[in-house]
Amino acid sequence: MIKVQQAVIVEGKYDKIRLENIIDAPIITTNGFSIFKDKQKMAYIRKLAEKRGIIILTDSDSAGFLIRSHIGGSLPKDRVKHVYIPDIFGKEKRKAHASAEGKLGVEGISDAVLIKAFEKAGVTGVQQTDEKTHGISKADLFEAGVYGREGSAALRARLLKDLDLPENLSVNGMLKALNIFMTYDAFIDCVQNLKSGRDGVGRTTANLK
Repeated sequence: MIKVQQAVIVEGKYDKIRLENIIDAPIITTNGFSIFKDKQKMAYIRKLAEKRGIIILTDSDSAGFLIRSHIGGSLPKDRVKHVYIPDIFGKEKRKAHASAEGKLGVEGISDAVLIKAFEKAGVTGVQQTDEKTHGISKADLFEAGVYGREGSAALRARLLKDLDLPENLSVNGMLKALNIFMTYDAFIDCVQNLKSGRDGVGRTTANLK
């Protein structure tokens, strides 16, 4: 498995499932052309680009290139890497018919070809270190009161708004985002500030990742 620093943008959930077999990184879906109207998700992608950089991996058909162009054109060029899959004609197993252009999408590409595409784009794995940090867990969300307790939904909504994260993030999605953007200590301070009626991130800037 390739561990990369950047977040990876793909088109759909099956692309994400496919990529999770070989890539250790946050993987964000555009839900096809929905990204053109989803201002919250684009804001989230911009935030990810600023924090860790973005890799765009879309299908090699015309729709994929439109989506790639839209996202890439909305971000600073130095924060974006483009990974391209080759034109391979065929049909994904789950589909009854091939796509309009007859090309395999990301979900239909083999591990070897996907890995080669990343390597060709200059995307290499980051070195693992022995340094251990206290990441944020779902148990921490429960203890902090933003998951699984009375009033958790309201507090969670305030937390997402305070951090400029999409309001429709699932709990698991929020957990991944928190671990990207802030430390455990910053998370605890942020929640405590929200509970006391202060701006959540007002005193936690030093602890943001």
